[in-house]
Amino acid sequence: MAGHSKWANIKHKKAAADAKRGQVFTRLAKEMTVAAKLGGGDETTNPRLRAAVLKARTANMPKDNIERAIKKGTGDLDGISFEEIVYEGYAAGGIAIMVEVMTDKKSRTLPEIKNIFSKNGGSLAEAGAVSYLFEYKGEIVIDARETSEDDFMNVALEAGAEDFQKVSDSVFVVTTSREDFAPVLSAFSDLTEKKSWEILESGLKYIPQAILEPDSETMESAIKLIDALENHDDVQNVFYNVELPEEE
Repeated sequence: MAGHSKWANIKHKKAAADAKRGQVFTRLAKEMTVAAKLGGGDETTNPRLRAAVLKARTANMPKDNIERAIKKGTGDLDGISFEEIVYEGYAAGGIAIMVEVMTDKKSRTLPEIKNIFSKNGGSLAEAGAVSYLFEYKGEIVIDARETSEDDFMNVALEAGAEDFQKVSDSVFVVTTSREDFAPVLSAFSDLTEKKSWEILESGLKYIPQAILEPDSETMESAIKLIDALENHDDVQNVFYNVELPEEE
C-alpha cells in the first residue's frame, strides 16, 4: 500500500518532532478533549475517544492526565475550547503537504502557519487543492514478535483490517478504513495483552497515493518546512508525499 514504505522515516521524524514528552502528552490531551466534546466521555459509545485513549495509553500517559483531558471535553472541568483545522499547502517542487492543527485561536494560528510555509519556500493552498493526492486511512504499526506472516494475516482480517504489510522482521503496518480504525485498533489493543506484541504507532493519516522523488536541493527545503511545521505548538500531524532521507 502507498505510504507503508514510509514507516521507518515517519517514525524517525515523529521521534524528532516529539522529543519532549510533554509535547506528546499535550497533543494527546487535545485530541481526547475534542473527541469527548464531540461524542461524549464514554469510550464504549465514542469510537474516536476510544482510539485517542488507546493511543495515550500506548504512550504511557498517566491515567490522571487522560481523565482530566476527557473531563475538560465533557465540561466537567473548565478548559480551553479547541478547534480542528486541516491546512493544505505545497513545499518547494510542488511537494504536497497536509497539516492537521488543533488550536484555541484560529486568528493566531493561520498567519503563523502561513508564515512558516512562506519562510521555507512553500505556500498555503485552497481547500481540496492537495487533499486529493492522499487517502485518509487508519494506520496501525505493530511489533508482532514471534508471529508468522500467515498468522498475522488471519488476525488482521478477523479484526477487520483492509490490508497489512510486513516492513521488518516483526513489524507490520495495518491499514483500515476511516470508519473501522477505532474498532480495529481496539481489537489489536486487546491482543497485545494476550501476546507479546506492542503497538508502535497508530492514527488516522493522510497516506499519499504516489511518492515524489525530488532533487536533493528541493528535498532539503522540504525538510526544513516539515520540521518547522512539526515544531509548531498547534500542529498535531504533518503528512507529505515524499520519503524523507534517514539520518545516519
